[in-house]
Amino acid sequence: MFAKLPHTLTAPFGLLTDEAKLAFRSRPQGISKLYTTRHIPETDSYWDQYITLFDTPSDVFSLLSTHDIRRALLDSPENVATLIRVVTSRLFNLVSDHTFPSAPPASVASYATSFIKTSSTERNATKEVLNSLRVLQRVLPVVFEVEGESNAFELEVLWKRVEADDGIVPTAAEETPQFVIEDDEDRSESGHGSSTPSQTPQPKQTKTLPSLGEKLFTCLNDLLFCCGFSLPTKIQVDHYKINYVIWEKGVGSTTDPGPNHAYDSNKTEVLRLLLVLLSRQIYIPPATLFTHPSFYTLHVVRKTPRRDVLTLLCSLLNTVINTATTNDITIASVAGKVPYNHLVFKGEDSRTALVGMCLQVLCVLLDFQSGPARDIISESEDAASSSPTAQTNAFRFFLAKLHRTQDFTFILSGIVGILEQQLAISNNLLPGSRKSVPYVPETIILFWKIIELNKKFRAYLLDSDKAVDVLAYLLCYSLEIKDKPEQHGLCRALSYIIQTLSAEPAFGNKLSSPIKIQIPTKWVPQGTSHGTAADFMITSIYSIIATTSGSLNSIYPALIIALANAAPYFKNLSVVASNRLLQLFTSFSNPLFLLSDESHPRLLFLMLEVFNSVVFHHLSDNPNLLYAIITAQKTFEELGTFTLAHGLREIQRVQQIKEEQARQAERDRKDGPQQERASTESAHQEKTRLLRNESDPAFAIALDIESTSFSRQDLEAGLVGQEQTETRPLTSPPPENSPTTSTATITSVSEKARGKMRARRSLSSDTINGDRMAAVGVGRNGFLPTQEWVASWQQGLPLDTVMLVISELLPKIQNLQAGRQKANTAGAITDFLQSVTLTDVLPPAPTLYPRRFVWSDASIVWLTSLIWGGVYVHGMSPLGIWNSTNVRLFFVKHTQTQQRQITDTMSSVVGLFSPTRQRPERSSNQ
Repeated sequence: MFAKLPHTLTAPFGLLTDEAKLAFRSRPQGISKLYTTRHIPETDSYWDQYITLFDTPSDVFSLLSTHDIRRALLDSPENVATLIRVVTSRLFNLVSDHTFPSAPPASVASYATSFIKTSSTERNATKEVLNSLRVLQRVLPVVFEVEGESNAFELEVLWKRVEADDGIVPTAAEETPQFVIEDDEDRSESGHGSSTPSQTPQPKQTKTLPSLGEKLFTCLNDLLFCCGFSLPTKIQVDHYKINYVIWEKGVGSTTDPGPNHAYDSNKTEVLRLLLVLLSRQIYIPPATLFTHPSFYTLHVVRKTPRRDVLTLLCSLLNTVINTATTNDITIASVAGKVPYNHLVFKGEDSRTALVGMCLQVLCVLLDFQSGPARDIISESEDAASSSPTAQTNAFRFFLAKLHRTQDFTFILSGIVGILEQQLAISNNLLPGSRKSVPYVPETIILFWKIIELNKKFRAYLLDSDKAVDVLAYLLCYSLEIKDKPEQHGLCRALSYIIQTLSAEPAFGNKLSSPIKIQIPTKWVPQGTSHGTAADFMITSIYSIIATTSGSLNSIYPALIIALANAAPYFKNLSVVASNRLLQLFTSFSNPLFLLSDESHPRLLFLMLEVFNSVVFHHLSDNPNLLYAIITAQKTFEELGTFTLAHGLREIQRVQQIKEEQARQAERDRKDGPQQERASTESAHQEKTRLLRNESDPAFAIALDIESTSFSRQDLEAGLVGQEQTETRPLTSPPPENSPTTSTATITSVSEKARGKMRARRSLSSDTINGDRMAAVGVGRNGFLPTQEWVASWQQGLPLDTVMLVISELLPKIQNLQAGRQKANTAGAITDFLQSVTLTDVLPPAPTLYPRRFVWSDASIVWLTSLIWGGVYVHGMSPLGIWNSTNVRLFFVKHTQTQQRQITDTMSSVVGLFSPTRQRPERSSNQ
């Protein structure tokens, strides 16, 4: 009796249909039949289990492995084709069936009973539709990877159009008059009444039916706007369950049906399959991305009807924006604010998953420019520009056509709200207590696409009072992710966004405004405030460059260009910001940095442009920067006479000092404690000597310039993205100098500098041959600097303006210092620099030509790989949609398991500890 007890309990209840699911993996009639039996007919009952067996997406992805599908594709490809045809046919029939959608569960009890196996006479049409979507999500990525872009199997199954006779196609009976009227309306009407013998062969006219792929996209569009499945039943009109209305209030809609868990989950399922279809791009190599466009994405952006494009675009956009502006109080929203709640409850709620999926689909559609979907290039007065049309990419085109102020306000508030949530999490006192917003990278990419495509929105943003906040949020997020190698691609995108904004005059006018948002203290220099937008922009860019050990050298040009674009609008820069600019200039002018790569002198050129712009446009408004420039006169003078021999001598001098320091350290180690007392006394004397000079700010700056050469003596070579060189961190910041912090004279600086220059020149011979230069190993990645190359950029450095300012103001400041008491000199210098005018000395200010970010084929491919890399990573958990497939657009590299952090400790405490999952690193995105 007891032996039969499990069978007795399982048969009437069948909870979760575990027996059937296990049998699907183990029995001959399960998944193994797909690749062991050839030519299974479409009418075979074997295919029914793919529609009715599964209950969740995890069931499909765990019971159907990529290995099984790939094996079937090799051994029995006709079965995989049959599976796709059967599943899609069932899907099409179910959507048009009157039993679909099934009534959603009305209570918790009914929801629980939905997991229990029902009798064979009861049919859950909604479950069958969802299973059809899930099976396609699992099978299609394996189909896409076959033979790269020339997949004959894929073209035969999904894109082959069949010509059929109008009279023998039952499903086309209602569509026949449309084709007849469209082709030749008059002759059809005249021939309909007179049945002459000459017209008897005409009924054999044929028409081309849509391919399976085209019908699948139409079906997915219908499912996204199906009442009772993805929309409330209350908006259904008569018996027409497909109603193309915007999901939520916002752009193009003022009605809001309210959130619904079941509808959100169903939308996510449909959008996931849509994203899988669009992911055909990731199986195309970057070199052929433009010449072999994806048929799937081309169809969506070029063949989708205008009504469907507008409805889908507004629905996706409103769903994303409303997630930050909604005031609805739900259990999920309240629980999400509980510290460390995400460690107890794993996974994402249906709303978060839907928002993330909407963002991914939006980014993919708005980014697509391949083949005939490429923007049209138009010649303007300034330069050539490109813009989308309704025929190239309808989604890009209609996003660019948004113009209502209330729509711009709605979009900007939502994007700012998402960035604000992320900054609040970063600024939390309890580390790891709140989960990071999972879709911030996609939000940033969407923001970039909007300001790129819609010029009116960009103008609205820069004229609004939130322009400074947006800049601060972007810089803060850059500072947050700069030390994470897997996020360097997004950091690069942020630098291009900042460059794009900095090219607008309205952006420069906002730089004098104070930052109102709460900046985390870890990103504000100790003992100072973040100041104006210009101050925070300068200090943030300095931190990104100075603390990343050259791993982000691919974004240096964009960040420095942003400073050059904004420099004409700098006013009242703080002491900290002024010194940060000078430190960047000093590091870029270091001989080892200049001679290590062919592109490095360009950064020095841009920094000189920053100083020149301040001099020409706001000289008297920036006394701190002006004073810093004057005290660094030696660096500017050396650049004016810089040669290859001079640079190599300086590098050799630094190397000799480094070797001497190493030998001294070795001697100290061998000598032992007997030298400790003598070295202590020597250090005390050196400290006393330095303290006597600490009141001299010019000496401090000169000392720091020398120490820069000591610390930047080796450049680490490596490949980061498309750049070929790296730089080491900048030196530690020197004492903050300004006329208000010191009153010492500058005369002594000049004498000391001359002495050091003479000593430096005596360290080596005046000429170094090519062999010696190669031995020094200055150039990286095969680059060999020559005197001709040095002369080509050294003679073009815009040094004249700065040197003219120094020659005019330095003697006056020296006279001012000599004629006043030490206590009064600081105020006098400040007053003098604030009142100085050099209009009669300086040449006319040049016309402003901001450097805008210009898209190229390489940058488009890079951004496409960045977007799809993010989609790939999101798809890894919990389903692993594209795992174990041969991705060609980017390279997936798995990182080593990291040490446990505080969040892992908390997981162990609450009893939910699990091994750390390896996450991929998308090396092609950087």
